[in-house]
Amino acid sequence: MTDIIVIGGGIAGVSAAAELAVGASVTVLEAENALAYHASGRSAAMFLKTYGNQTIRALNEASEAGHLAAGVLSQRGMLLLGKPEEAEAFEAERLSFGMERLTSGEALQKLPIINPKTCAYAGYLDTAQDLDTDLLVQTYRKAALAAGATFITGVKVDAVEQTGGKWHVRAGARSWTADIVVNAAGAWADEVAQLAGVAPLGILPYRRSMARVPAPGGHDTSDWPFVDGINEAWYAKPDAGKWLISPADEDPVAPHDAWPDDMVLAEGIARYQEMVTEEVTRVETTWAGLRSFAPDRALVIGRDVAENSFLWLAGQGGYGFQTAPAAARLCADIALGRAPELSADVVAALSSERFS
Repeated sequence: MTDIIVIGGGIAGVSAAAELAVGASVTVLEAENALAYHASGRSAAMFLKTYGNQTIRALNEASEAGHLAAGVLSQRGMLLLGKPEEAEAFEAERLSFGMERLTSGEALQKLPIINPKTCAYAGYLDTAQDLDTDLLVQTYRKAALAAGATFITGVKVDAVEQTGGKWHVRAGARSWTADIVVNAAGAWADEVAQLAGVAPLGILPYRRSMARVPAPGGHDTSDWPFVDGINEAWYAKPDAGKWLISPADEDPVAPHDAWPDDMVLAEGIARYQEMVTEEVTRVETTWAGLRSFAPDRALVIGRDVAENSFLWLAGQGGYGFQTAPAAARLCADIALGRAPELSADVVAALSSERFS
């Protein structure tokens, strides 16, 4: 049986392990002491089929059945708000998402704190859904374990070498041997590639910050939609009786355990504040995560151009959870020599060969 080492225990690595373990012996190595700690533990937790470029949307479409089978989706809805001077940008974004246009009264029914003095345009997408990220991680983890996969946490890989037709992966005093290495290391994907003697692809991590505040005006936010500013200038959504606000920041950083920048958060909250009537008077908690993108903002899935037994499963950006079912299946199809279920055009658009 083929031995496969998956480096990275976020949603990418865990979902890939579940798919790979049906036909191979799989070991997942995660540097942190828990799975889904970094980007996967700090997701906006939404499923938007029309979010991302055309390649991402194809993965979203192919992932919906997997999400439904896992029972991780629930109705939320998405509201897009624009200022008077944003007419052209609003219309372009509304059409891109496939939203219906709302009157001011209809928008207020969805979100009663809209400021009518600053909000001139509103669009709504009823197919936007919450995605239970923890349930999805645990569903894949259980499936992987049931198929015989092994998860090892708290092991930071410091060497990846190929000798005698095998990969030898070392973390401190411990080592593992495999036929195939799957690079699902998120923000550290290029670093792992370099350890393996594989050329990096230019996958860069960008910080995304979040603040949790009390429910605006004491409202019950449970039925409120996910709310987005034009060109993702900010977004907000309900969270267990509270309200999350993000400046939708995208600052390039080195791979690390991310933390928010207070000034960036303040500026984002100010942009959000323009569009609503309830003032943010207290921030309860803040955090940040890293969203790692390839240069063209599509995922990288498949064999490395120069090293056939080194597979990429990286560059998830802000789409890791919503694309996980299709991305993991494609990774397994390629690793196990199966015909991919996705179209040849989509497979090519995801391949590392596009950077050759």
